[in-house]
Amino acid sequence: MAQVRLQKFLAECGVGSRRKMEEFIVEGRIRVNGKVVNQLGAKVDPDADRIEVNRIPVKTAPKGIMLLNKPRGVVSTLSDPEGRRTVAEFLTKHYRSYFPVGRLDWNSTGLMILTNDGEIAERLMHPKFGFERIYQARVEGTVSEETLAKVSRGVKLSDGMVRASATIVRNQGESTWVEVEIREGRNRVVRRLFDKLGHPVMKLKRTKYGPFKLGSLDVGQVRVLTFKEYQQARRKVMMQREGAGEDAASADSHPRSKTDRQPRRPGQSAHPGRGRTPTGNRPRRYPKPRRRRG
Repeated sequence: MAQVRLQKFLAECGVGSRRKMEEFIVEGRIRVNGKVVNQLGAKVDPDADRIEVNRIPVKTAPKGIMLLNKPRGVVSTLSDPEGRRTVAEFLTKHYRSYFPVGRLDWNSTGLMILTNDGEIAERLMHPKFGFERIYQARVEGTVSEETLAKVSRGVKLSDGMVRASATIVRNQGESTWVEVEIREGRNRVVRRLFDKLGHPVMKLKRTKYGPFKLGSLDVGQVRVLTFKEYQQARRKVMMQREGAGEDAASADSHPRSKTDRQPRRPGQSAHPGRGRTPTGNRPRRYPKPRRRRG
């Protein structure tokens, strides 16, 4: 296994936060192969080195993924200086090495991904891979088709243009439920998008993030993926190519024509009704008239 920074390895094993582990290193509470290590830049090979915290051996935590249906009023971090509830309360001791991938607003609900696989987390969050995020949003007022078209074309926000795909699910009194598909992870982007369009978001729930779906998880419920499910999900995430989000956005903004979507049959004209003959789209030929002499 490749060498990693000592504090990062200890944090991934669930011993404590990376910052806390840095304090332990400076205090001389960490030993590697029997020797005290007090340098923050030190690296270790978890497969070859014996690592101890307060003389207690530390073992590598197995990689995995957990799905959580985040309730409202919970912060999408492992700690909060204001003392609010965090997703850490849903992690038992066995999963202390897990951390949230991306964030959901304090008053939003839905799918949260927690993992101790740094490669998966980095790829899911990096904008160049464009993993889709799907939300169910209840917004104020009646949303028109013209508004949906604006969302598809793009809306300028304070931090740049944002483009998404939105469809109307149903009307509910003086509000509308819409499904929004977006491939960006900017802060409060769905709320800011509909605020700009004059339809403030009343409720927001994430139902899909990349290959992961909320499914039938109840609010506050967690589900740990089996090892086989973890491997399958990891393959899907790591196979996503760069620029996938840009390609999807380009396809949405330039829909194909019917003739592009439906391949022509042999002998069928690209323009039905024009020059069609029993032999296909070859134009009919007529003999040239003979000129009379004299």
